[in-house]
Amino acid sequence: MELDNSIEALCKELKLSSVQESYHHIAATASKEHWQYAQFLEELLRLETNNRLGRSKYVLTKLAGFPVIKTLEQFDFNFTVGVNRRQIEELSTLEFIKRNENIILLGHSGVGKTHLAIALAYQAVQKRIKARFITVADLILQMSNAKKEKRYDSFIRQAIMAPALLVIDEIGYFPMSKEDAHHFFQVISKRYERGATIVTSNLVFSQWSGIFANDKVVTTAILDRLLHHSHIINILGDS
Repeated sequence: MELDNSIEALCKELKLSSVQESYHHIAATASKEHWQYAQFLEELLRLETNNRLGRSKYVLTKLAGFPVIKTLEQFDFNFTVGVNRRQIEELSTLEFIKRNENIILLGHSGVGKTHLAIALAYQAVQKRIKARFITVADLILQMSNAKKEKRYDSFIRQAIMAPALLVIDEIGYFPMSKEDAHHFFQVISKRYERGATIVTSNLVFSQWSGIFANDKVVTTAILDRLLHHSHIINILGDS
């Protein structure tokens, strides 16, 4: 009993919750099957590691803000035109995140842009890479509020720069004011060559000036940074 109390105290001190919960059962199995000490220790450490990884993935998934969970296995490549399965498989290795590259998904509503964006970000979370999903409307609203509340710089650091992968959905579904366009430019400018970004839009690039208050200078600056080091996927097909 004294030994059990000592082991529990040490597990609490080292925050080994899985070991604390399971060492009795694993010890009994080790004794019954005549494990070597090293095998017993390995089993305990593997259990703790796997459980921590599971908790980490769960937390990162919650923080990512996905509206739903979508996977690449669920995507119907036969339904769409313009989506190269081999290209998507290459992107799913997530090397584009390490290289701070962008992915731009273009196409009409309902062709699978958001599905692919979420699936790639979810893949990143499963590899314990911090990702965040947000619609452009929510992004602009949060940035405007942060500006009014004088916490703009901290918002940029925490919400914009902290994720290794940022997904911005639904660009082009509503026109922005000049101030909104400036906010969006700040996001793209700050992350340029310092973070990977996935954006989805229902409009071709020639129509983007209309999104950003018809400001051709800002539009050009945004596109220059987005298109450099980018993978463009133009999806065709019916909704």
